[in-house]
Amino acid sequence: MAAVESKVEGLSKYMFTAPSWQRSLIIMIFLGVAVDVVSLYRGSDPTCLGTLGYIIPGLIAFIFTKPLVEVFGKKITWNRSALLVLATTVFSLIITLFPIQLIFPGILPLLFAISLGFVFGVRLVVLVAIADYRMSRMILPAIVQSAFAAVAGTYFFGTYFGYLAILIHFLFGAGFIFFLWLVERPLKKVFHISTLNFINAFIAHNTDGSRALEDFFRKIGEEVFVPQVTLFFRREGKKTIKFTVPNVHPGPMGEIGGGNLPKIIHNSLGGETLVAHGCATHDFNLISENEIPKIISAIQATEDSVVYCDTAGPAVRYRYETVEVLAQPFGNVLLMVSTRSPEKTEDVDYPIGLSIMYEGQKRFEHVAFVDAHNCMVEVTSAVMPATKTAHEYMKVCNIASVGARVEAQAQFEAGASHVTVPFDRSLGFGDLGIQALAVRTGGKTTAYVIFDGNNMQEGVREIIREEVLKTVDDCELMTTDTHVVNTVSGRNPIGLRVPPEEIIPYVKEAVAKAVEDLTPSECGATTAWCEHIVVFGSHRISQLASTVNTLMTFIAPMAFAIILLAFIFTILAYMYLI
Repeated sequence: MAAVESKVEGLSKYMFTAPSWQRSLIIMIFLGVAVDVVSLYRGSDPTCLGTLGYIIPGLIAFIFTKPLVEVFGKKITWNRSALLVLATTVFSLIITLFPIQLIFPGILPLLFAISLGFVFGVRLVVLVAIADYRMSRMILPAIVQSAFAAVAGTYFFGTYFGYLAILIHFLFGAGFIFFLWLVERPLKKVFHISTLNFINAFIAHNTDGSRALEDFFRKIGEEVFVPQVTLFFRREGKKTIKFTVPNVHPGPMGEIGGGNLPKIIHNSLGGETLVAHGCATHDFNLISENEIPKIISAIQATEDSVVYCDTAGPAVRYRYETVEVLAQPFGNVLLMVSTRSPEKTEDVDYPIGLSIMYEGQKRFEHVAFVDAHNCMVEVTSAVMPATKTAHEYMKVCNIASVGARVEAQAQFEAGASHVTVPFDRSLGFGDLGIQALAVRTGGKTTAYVIFDGNNMQEGVREIIREEVLKTVDDCELMTTDTHVVNTVSGRNPIGLRVPPEEIIPYVKEAVAKAVEDLTPSECGATTAWCEHIVVFGSHRISQLASTVNTLMTFIAPMAFAIILLAFIFTILAYMYLI
């Protein structure tokens, strides 16, 4: 599922930053002047087509596109307006100067008229996609460039050219509008949302940080009720440490939905709060950041009911085939952190985690199960119920809960730390940097290290863990799975763009500070039921991704067929007029 979901994020690869408007206009003017120079050199007629047919219409379109778009409350930058003018000028030149003129002399007026129809169609599609999905509002800014060029063409070639240009504008306009209608159909039929409006919102999010995408997610969302286990480490004279495990997904991307879920929970609960990754796939992406307060309120509502215990058992590792679990009991609370490293570790579906929690509750009142999410090779499918891997998870967790129940417990100490790093989101690190929880009991110290990131590059866990084990008896490395680091693709794990050697000093600092902070503690936990949380819904993100990607597959052939049909009708119309 994750591989399919990443393709939605991967649509960002089609986006780029427009060059400065000065550069685009200079290139456009150069092309127009080149046409005039060549015409003068060859003695061709007309001699000023480059200036009157390309440069002046292009400049007029550049000046008026932005205000015409913004009349309707939408936005387009000067850079994008100039780039659009340059691109359509290039298309027009390619069509107008097509070598078919060598076979059919005198066909220049037809080719120029066709190019203007094509320019109108392309501008309409682009403006509808990047500015305003309502086609009727974009026709005027779309037609500016080709309309003024058609006036120049009428001056050069005669009145009949004006009639031909009007007809061709109609043919190409109708063809491209039909194309846009086809593009709209899939998401309209499946989700009752506008594809073009979705594209507008997607582009606005990636360029301006707009949250308009959340309006679409709300339309396809559904309510869920999920448990969230939180461990509270109460310490005399120091702030309480909280370790919480959400069973919703911190996605889909950037700041949209629950993309920054770990940071928001951390900031809201106060003290030193560590937010781990529970069992949830992209089906459980929050449709809006506004859903997060429901989770926070549910946790806070249970805090007064916490029953504390001052004993803890040792952290012990258990393994069954490919899945390994580090389990540590705190009184009647069990913390389990799972990993498949060096095998890939991806999202674990919610029903698997719920089954593990219910099975563990036969022996412990509260069971916090963490997917360490710490080994990535490629973006792969989530672990789904009834698979072999799901069986391995449930089997090893059952073994771990049985083993933890009989472990002798003793008084313990807990400490926490929070270290900021000089690596930003583009390098795979979220806003929280690195956090560490240290627990010492029975003379054995265990470190739980959480990176605010989306997974770890294969092998990085082992390299970093080896260094940490020089100072503690055991440790596990986890990631929050925050998706603020994913706006360009679904793959930006810890260690991909920053080598482990540069990360290790900050990890060692976090562990050292957590060990230094060790204080006699008591631990208690709550299992808060987060109610009426609106998420994407079962299989909705997969359906959305599949629909979008199928649409992308058919866009090119559909566009080619429609343009070809417009060309054929244009030639027939030209033959009739002459």
